[in-house]
Amino acid sequence: MPRAHCKKTHGRHRKPNPLSLTWRTTGGVIVGAAVLGTAAATAQASVLPFGSTPVRSAAAADLAPGLTAHGGPSGRRAEDERKTTGSKAPAKKDQPEQPKAETSEKAAPKTAAKSRPTAAQAIELARSQVGVEEDGGGETKFQDWYMATSRARETLARDGGSLSGYGDANWCDMFVSWVGEQIGFSDQVGSDAWTVAHARWFQEHGRWGNEPRPGAIVFFSWGGSESVDDIEHVGMVVKKIDDGTIETVEGNTDNAVRMKERSTDVVVGYGYPDYRS
Repeated sequence: MPRAHCKKTHGRHRKPNPLSLTWRTTGGVIVGAAVLGTAAATAQASVLPFGSTPVRSAAAADLAPGLTAHGGPSGRRAEDERKTTGSKAPAKKDQPEQPKAETSEKAAPKTAAKSRPTAAQAIELARSQVGVEEDGGGETKFQDWYMATSRARETLARDGGSLSGYGDANWCDMFVSWVGEQIGFSDQVGSDAWTVAHARWFQEHGRWGNEPRPGAIVFFSWGGSESVDDIEHVGMVVKKIDDGTIETVEGNTDNAVRMKERSTDVVVGYGYPDYRS
């Protein structure tokens, strides 16, 4: 069974073995792809760095109003077309120089870069999934999505197990990863099935703290531990209710996606995607 650590509020939990992870920091993040590739069999596969292109894999009907899935298949980038230049004949001295044809810069405007999503958009999409439940076999569309990504191959290389094992694994982190991919923001939200590795990824990228900001990814330890190694569950912050309580949206909670009020006493820390203000 692959690691998919996320303890249900009333359910199973698979405790990870200690694992020494190394991290790539070349500027991108993990994202799943529809085409499954062979992943590196080292702990470096635990995280892709910031900047990789997320992949669209869910139907538009799964998205909250006003949101669309972004990304290209397998994170592959098309090769830049080579520009070809023809031979330029020298101007004849006995002929008058011809005026250069005017070119219109408006004819081919550059495509503007896609703007980053806001925290409100991420929360809206996550909340739109509230009520999605496991089927009789303990499976959801979030596990199905994760198994169809190249990221799943990478985490299998890191953690061991079989691809099909994700179909019956704890899926709170797969839910968070699914939300990030659907809003085209996996390079900031991250993608994993193991909560401990996901939290470490935020730490390694300087996006970790103790303030419950809306849209932040929140990591829990039910025993109140402050150690990342003891993380058991993950969700998304909806809002801070008071100094000791937060409202969250979480997958794999009572076998479904649920809204919850949680004490900050069981929060290990928060990961901060760089949302648009």
